[in-house]
Amino acid sequence: MKVVRIADIHSGKVEKGGVKVQGWVKTHRKSKSVAFIELSDGSSVKGLQLVIDPELAGYQLVAAEIGTGSSIVVEGTLVDSPARGQLYECQVSSLNLVGNCDSETYVLQKKGHTLEFLREHMHLRARSNTIGAALRVRSRSSHAVHTFFQERNFVYIHAPIITAADCEGAGEMFQVTTLPLNQIPTNALGVDYAQDFFKERAGLTVSGQLEAEAFACALSNVYTFGPTFRAENSNTARHLAEFWMIEPEMAFCELEDDMLLAEQCIKFLIAEVLQSCADDLEFLHSREWVDQGLFQTLESVSSMAFEVMDYSKAIDVLEKSSKKFEFPVTWGMDLQSEHERYLTDEYVKGPLIVINYPKEIKAFYMRLNDDDKTVRAMDVLVPRLGEIIGGSQREERADILDSKMRAVGINPEDLWWYLELRKFGTVPHAGFGLGFERFLMYVTGIQNIRDIIPMPRYPGHAKF
Repeated sequence: MKVVRIADIHSGKVEKGGVKVQGWVKTHRKSKSVAFIELSDGSSVKGLQLVIDPELAGYQLVAAEIGTGSSIVVEGTLVDSPARGQLYECQVSSLNLVGNCDSETYVLQKKGHTLEFLREHMHLRARSNTIGAALRVRSRSSHAVHTFFQERNFVYIHAPIITAADCEGAGEMFQVTTLPLNQIPTNALGVDYAQDFFKERAGLTVSGQLEAEAFACALSNVYTFGPTFRAENSNTARHLAEFWMIEPEMAFCELEDDMLLAEQCIKFLIAEVLQSCADDLEFLHSREWVDQGLFQTLESVSSMAFEVMDYSKAIDVLEKSSKKFEFPVTWGMDLQSEHERYLTDEYVKGPLIVINYPKEIKAFYMRLNDDDKTVRAMDVLVPRLGEIIGGSQREERADILDSKMRAVGINPEDLWWYLELRKFGTVPHAGFGLGFERFLMYVTGIQNIRDIIPMPRYPGHAKF
């Protein structure tokens, strides 16, 4: 008999009758007349209730060993359930205990557990309802990312993880080396990287953008979707040392085209998750840490037109508001979350794209406007969160890019190949970055980024 998924049972894809299911025991209750097991196979936030005759031969032999966490395989008959809150139950005809679980030492007991507690047991926490639901949403969202770009004929690029280029110029790269740490070779300039594996200083990538630009200037429309790394000693609920980024780049593209793609992308991803992860989102949104109305907010963002506002207008709106902000508002500052939330939640009451930021607060590669004060940058802001996407039209003029790099202390020789793209068939091009975990926190309502990635990496923590 073929094994069926519990999710397919609940969705009606499996007809009533004979079935075979396998998974892990959530609860086990027994009396003289009947025994009940709630079984989970990880495919759904809802378990399947197994109804067992205590006299069943195979069950009698192992009943005492079946506890929370045990793995079993059963065959039986799927029937309508008289119990409230479930459509079906399985009347078991055979049961096989695959792996028992020591109830004395198993940490995930039948009681509820805090997310902080679950982080201490990363290898087991996916068996909890909350983390299981979050990871299923992550999986479906990942599929939706590829669907969105592939349907638009973007070429998927695997940007290198090891690189010598610091895209953001912030110096927060993890270093990659094979030099002996107890006796690092040196020269007059310091570390002698000529003796290292790559013959120069190398690190883990902070972004695949620069490489994506190179491929966009040959393949037109490309995207990267992979891990990025920041050696930032930030121990907050919003930062990770390893996280995933979605980064499209488009040739023959200006800021207006970039804005349109970003809006379409957010709308598509939210709509896909709302449709394909309804049960998991319903469960997650019912958690005590999630603000009420999140589902309705997501529905509205997926259907509303995004407003566009110049940075200078945004500053004017904030200055004229009666709101008292923790960070005083002045032209030239980078908008903080409280400013972004005011603009989306209270002023436009919907999603907003802010454009044309001061050049001093944006990266060197963003195209300089004619006013010589601002760059063709954009931030996509959504209600309840603030910034969810950052992007720009890239500077395609070699001379201006060269001077901008020097102005921020970047040696153009270190990025000679990036400058060379502007000398051989240069074109206007643009792109954006969407932090995958940031998006997932938004749609799930999960408050700590460490709970939306399977094995989080942050300062002082690289276990598991």
